[in-house]
Amino acid sequence: MGNTTAIAATRQPIRDARGEGAIVFDAARWPQATADALEPSTWNPAASPVAAGGRGAAWFVEGAFGRGVLRRYRRGGLAARASRDSYLWLGESRVRSFAEFHLLAALRAQGLPVPAPLLAGYWRRGLGYRAAIVVERIESATALAGYLDDPAAAAWASAGRSIARLHAAGVDHADLNAHNVLLDAGGKAWLIDFDRGRLRRPAAGWREANLARLSRSLAKLSGPGRDAWRDGFTRLRQAYAETLAGTVAGTAVELSR
Repeated sequence: MGNTTAIAATRQPIRDARGEGAIVFDAARWPQATADALEPSTWNPAASPVAAGGRGAAWFVEGAFGRGVLRRYRRGGLAARASRDSYLWLGESRVRSFAEFHLLAALRAQGLPVPAPLLAGYWRRGLGYRAAIVVERIESATALAGYLDDPAAAAWASAGRSIARLHAAGVDHADLNAHNVLLDAGGKAWLIDFDRGRLRRPAAGWREANLARLSRSLAKLSGPGRDAWRDGFTRLRQAYAETLAGTVAGTAVELSR
């Protein structure tokens, strides 16, 4: 993981009892991918639920492609009252699983710290559609949430550097929270779950909004009277600022040549 890699994306139409739609997959990693792989009940060995995050709709899976995470798209908040997993059909270009697959593929091609996309798909029925995605699993990973009481851990600075790299590339993460930043066994920080993520023009406003969302997540998980995470977040912000400044400066030098 982590190398600059071009994804050999292949699209195939599908039609079954769930509706009409399509899948897109990495033909190099998973040449025999099918829509059935987007159903946790079809896996052998059985898919195992992800304990934290994912709104109860994420599973660890394993196959010839390696180890991955299957995630169904689920609504949160008030929207979930109308439907937990159905989204308004606005055309394939607006399908959330396809958008995330292609965004991750583009980021992997730049060598950025995100999981490789393996398979994504959707089924359309009437005015709505349902969707799911499989991405590469970050092995031996611990979420940033696991370091709330260890503000001196190197994980904080590592997280700040990785977030800065994504921000320098113009990546706006729509749900940057303490469960979506993972530290692998080597201490490298990865960002996951890019549903509704997008590429944007550089701007302090959306970058700070991402960091503020992460801060709120840490505070909520810590609860009252547990403020150790704040020192860790300060370390994260320092590493973030240094990395962002260095990346922007490096880009300016390249453009001036």
